[in-house]
Amino acid sequence: MVDSAEGYNYSIVKYFMVMACIYLVIGTGVGVFIASQLAWPDLNFDIPYITFGRLRSVHTNTVLYGFAGTVLVATAFYVVQRTSHVRLWSDKLAWFTFWGWNIYMLGIFITLPLGLTQGKEYHEAEWPMDILLAFVWVAFLINFTMTLAIRKVSHIYVANWFYLSLLIMFTFLHVVNSLAIPVGMWKSYSVFAGVQDAMVQWWWGHNAVGFFLTAGFLGIMYYFVPKQANRPIYSYRLSIIHFWALTFGYVWLGAHHLQYTALPDWTGSLGAAISLAMIIPSWGGALNGMFTLSGAWNKLRTDYILRFLIVSLAFYAMSTFEGPVMSSKTVNALSHYTDWTIGHVHSGALGWVAMISIGAIYHMTERMWNTQMFSVKLVNLHFWMATIGTAIYITSMWIAGIMQGLMWRAYDDYGNLSYTFVESVAEMYPYYVMRTFGGFIFFCGAVLMLFNVIRTIRQASSKTISANNQIPQQS
Repeated sequence: MVDSAEGYNYSIVKYFMVMACIYLVIGTGVGVFIASQLAWPDLNFDIPYITFGRLRSVHTNTVLYGFAGTVLVATAFYVVQRTSHVRLWSDKLAWFTFWGWNIYMLGIFITLPLGLTQGKEYHEAEWPMDILLAFVWVAFLINFTMTLAIRKVSHIYVANWFYLSLLIMFTFLHVVNSLAIPVGMWKSYSVFAGVQDAMVQWWWGHNAVGFFLTAGFLGIMYYFVPKQANRPIYSYRLSIIHFWALTFGYVWLGAHHLQYTALPDWTGSLGAAISLAMIIPSWGGALNGMFTLSGAWNKLRTDYILRFLIVSLAFYAMSTFEGPVMSSKTVNALSHYTDWTIGHVHSGALGWVAMISIGAIYHMTERMWNTQMFSVKLVNLHFWMATIGTAIYITSMWIAGIMQGLMWRAYDDYGNLSYTFVESVAEMYPYYVMRTFGGFIFFCGAVLMLFNVIRTIRQASSKTISANNQIPQQS
């Protein structure tokens, strides 16, 4: 089956892309609901399945695997075909990846609200689902690498190097952190214990950020920014340096999540030191993407898709500076366990990951269906909703987090704590309301995108049917 004039398999890309739009609506919708529960706790209605503690992991898994994961597969399959000038190596493996991925997400929606969880950040699913995800991911890895192996061009474009780094490292990280002893169908215990378990978890946890949410999306950046801008990447050499520095540097950072814990002090210090060093390649990559527009900044006036891609790089630069600073012991003493960390995570998740993904989705929609978006005005409106919603969200959490840290460490003249923990919670109320409002704006933008993409697909399909049904005029 030929899906395009070039002979590429666009069908699988289209299905993953549409599912990404759906998962973004679900993930942000659940996020807004649980953010509302922090401001108004009665919203859990005394139903255990919809409490914050259970739905929070549904939210993180939906946006991490459901949205970000499907975007990564969609763009990887799209980019590797176009840059290699060949069709996907195996259509069957591609569809196995699609159905396996969505069965995994169905399992997330069922098991986590029931409280069936390992309790590990970004790795809550129990052992049967860990095995499923491993098989699905390896199928993705094999299909991608084999497509590269049969490429018709001599070089491998840099975006594919970032995707390869993601694919190889995620397999290794996921399998090691999944090592557990099952004691029932939906219960297991990690083979690691105590502080070793925490170390392995955050070796995984930060590399899920480093490779899943950074390397993979840098692959998106290195392809879609030049394509949408219709200009070559500013510096191909800098992109290679960026790749190797990120790949070898990120694996050391996980320990900075465990400052001031039972973890040996030197490991946290090492993680913080390398985190600060990682600012250099991260900013190099961000500037490489931005400088691609040198001489063409006027395109941002009218190209709303390009706006998503470029503004995401600003958030990438900001979050990759903020994270290393927060890992330093002096700042971490204030920020540890506060909502400042939540603000930092969402500046990366909403500002960087989501916005560059949205730009890529709009780009692929126009290219694969050979049409313009149903409503360019809605794309523009979505851009402003995403930007404003993200800004409100992260600003509220920055203020709340710094206030929390200062209240928790405040002492009176007698050496007693000036505030109780409950008093600090009460002070957070206006900022939790503000966060909910910002998240709701972002959620509404996601709904707009889903509507716009679906209408664009229907518009393109109706034009195709109409063209096929036309009877040629006889001369």
